[in-house]
Amino acid sequence: MTNTTHPRELLKQPPAEILASLPAMGRVMLSARSGGATHERMGAVGAVTIDGNKARLAGEFHDSTLDLSVVIRLVADRTSKMRDRVLPRLECQDAAGDVLFSLIGLDGVELFDKALAPFGPGEALEPVERESSAGGGSPDVPEDDLGAATFAAILRNAVPVSIDFTKPGLAQHWRGALPEPKPAMGFVNIMQGAFHLHLRVGAVTSWLRHVVGSEVELVAHDADGQPFGLVLRGPAAAFDGVSLGNARG
Repeated sequence: MTNTTHPRELLKQPPAEILASLPAMGRVMLSARSGGATHERMGAVGAVTIDGNKARLAGEFHDSTLDLSVVIRLVADRTSKMRDRVLPRLECQDAAGDVLFSLIGLDGVELFDKALAPFGPGEALEPVERESSAGGGSPDVPEDDLGAATFAAILRNAVPVSIDFTKPGLAQHWRGALPEPKPAMGFVNIMQGAFHLHLRVGAVTSWLRHVVGSEVELVAHDADGQPFGLVLRGPAAAFDGVSLGNARG
């Protein structure tokens, strides 16, 4: 953190201008959560393209679209630490100040601040209590958990799939061969290079199946029968043996 920045500050410039600085931050993780799922892309941002109210993050490690009619405010926060290391972040907020998702500077606060330096200091804000992403539920992952069983079947089928995630202000995409899922602490963890998915046990109680062109689409639903943004796509063969749970398809 420099002498002209605050530990937590509301940046004054429009998000479109600030997001253009992402390629200068080194490795960045775009982390979004909803309904027991955390979807993360990480690595250097190759390019940021603004088209009207859409900001596209692209490159070898990123494939995301931000809706700038929803993402109204960016807050730079330098209060988060992992061990003794500061992990600065840009909180992408809506008009009410609610955090939709975050862009985390994995290469540290110096590079983060250097990229934001042209914008000058923002409006100082009070630090906030950060919500833990861990905890809750059983530490074990039952074999019959629908999320765990689904990814186990996809692994057996050995056909590349897309794991997409949408929530207000964001659509984020990943496609590739599924790595072996790692169950731990009540989550099914899909981790490969520039992509992580952490799916809480019981988060998915059913899949709604659609055929879209030449591919099958599975939309995750929660215990209330509501979609929460997680969507799997791929050839029908990728989903052989996948139960839809309580949904019809």
